[in-house]
This record gives sequence, C-alpha cells and structure tokens, in this order.
Amino acid sequence: MFFHPMDFLVFAAFGLALWAQFKVKSNFNKWSKVQGSSGMTGMETARRILDHHGLHQVPVEAVRGTLTDHYDPTKKVVRLSEPVYHGNSIAAISIASHEVGHAVQHKESYGALTLRHKMFPVVNITSGIAAFLLIGGFLLGSFNLIGIGIIFFSAAVAFQLVTLPVEFNASSRAKDYIVSEGIIRNEEERGVNKVLGAAALTYVAGALMALFELIKFIMIFNQGNDE
Repeated sequence: MFFHPMDFLVFAAFGLALWAQFKVKSNFNKWSKVQGSSGMTGMETARRILDHHGLHQVPVEAVRGTLTDHYDPTKKVVRLSEPVYHGNSIAAISIASHEVGHAVQHKESYGALTLRHKMFPVVNITSGIAAFLLIGGFLLGSFNLIGIGIIFFSAAVAFQLVTLPVEFNASSRAKDYIVSEGIIRNEEERGVNKVLGAAALTYVAGALMALFELIKFIMIFNQGNDE
C-alpha cells in the first residue's frame, strides 16, 4: 500500500529537486564572483526597475541570509538578501531584477499571480490537512479519507502548477529589462540565464514531485474502489 510504481517517478523528481538546489547554490556562488559591467548593485538595479515602472512607493529592503530574496505582496516591498542588496555581481543583478519582476506583475495584475494570491489562503489550510487525511486513510484503510485527502492535496498541486508561469514570467521580464537598459551586456546574459534558470528548475522539480504524488494517490484510490 505504501509503495507504488509511481514512486519511481516521485523519487526521480526528488532527485531532480536536489540537483536543482545544488545548481542554484553553485551558480549563485560562481556568478557572485563576476562583477557586472554596469557596476550596479542589486539594490540599485531593483530601484531603477521599480522607478521605471512607476513603483516609486515600493521600498527595497535588505534581509539577512543567503538566497532569502523575495517580494512581499501584502506589504508591497522587495526584500533582498544582503549579498544581493549590496553586491554588484551578475548573480546579484539577476536575482534583484527577478524579484522586482514580481512587483511589476502585481502592479499589472498578471493573471497567474492574481490567481496564486487568491489560492494561497485556501492552500495554506488544505495542504496541511491533506497529509493527515491521506496518512489516516492509509493506516485505517479508509478510502473515504483518502478521497478527501486527494481533493485537499489537489489544491496544493494546483498552486504549485500556477506558480510555474509566475516564476518564468518574472525571470523573462527581468532579463528583457536589464538587457534592453544596458544593465548587463549581451555577453553577460549567459550568467543571468544560469542563475535564473537553476532557480526556475527548483519550481519545476517541486511541481513534478507533487503531481506524481497526486497521480499515485488517485490510482490507489481508484484501485481500492474497484476491488
């Protein structure tokens, strides 16, 4: 009951996630040592893009840690880790511009981001409950509990799938702007693609792992009902 052929795909996706995390860190470390030709820091890059899009009221703040960069849609603030905020490397410019991409999405009511924001309160509750329902269903042999757990878990999977276009679009916006405005030169695009591409892969791996898990649970549920 606890092992299923779909687990091979789940393990493969898990391995991809681990590899993606490794690539994120290794690419960040590598391109953090390469200074951008513009000499602009992550903070300056973020501020310039925000101002260009009329987001003068959105602050850029430094936060502790490494790779803790994010855009907070509730407080409308871009938060950059200290190495990105103060750094003038290709990695710093790439990550800063990506996070600002989310702020621009927010301003323009980008469809996938709007949907993601609406889904978050529901998914925040159902994702935690789903695990208990599925585990309880398997332990008790209750396919009713498993069925409810699948419905709740489906919301979490949908959230991860919606996250993919949000992240890819933010990276696309970031690259287009920093290239067109000369913040990076054409020959520096490779570094930007490496940094942002590795980060995007983590989301793809996470979504695949969750999707394969969901398919497994559905197959078990259907098999139990057929018996």
